[in-house]
Amino acid sequence: MAGDEARIGQQGTLTRVWAERGSRPRAPRDQRYKWAYLFGAICPARAVSAAWVVPHADIWSMNLHLQEIGSQVAPGAHAVVVLDGAGWHQTGGRLSVPENISLQPPYSPELNPQENV
Repeated sequence: MAGDEARIGQQGTLTRVWAERGSRPRAPRDQRYKWAYLFGAICPARAVSAAWVVPHADIWSMNLHLQEIGSQVAPGAHAVVVLDGAGWHQTGGRLSVPENISLQPPYSPELNPQENV
């Protein structure tokens, strides 16, 4: 399986107001923003996927994602997940990795087809 995370969201940046030509009016703008994180993994050989949309990218979300990947692996098979060096991948042994998953270091992103999507 190949997996990756992405942050999706929006923050408006354009503000327009009616004003007299040559003047410089104040234009208050909404500074709020919202985003979510998408954790996803695919297995092209079996045409299966595992994905979660979560509000934060942290160790809890990564453990949830690894458990989902582990549940999607075929019985008797083993999945290899290539990590990309994100902060929640380097948690000092706090990742709970299922028995049917092996983690690869972040030094081989070319092995991860999800990085090329």
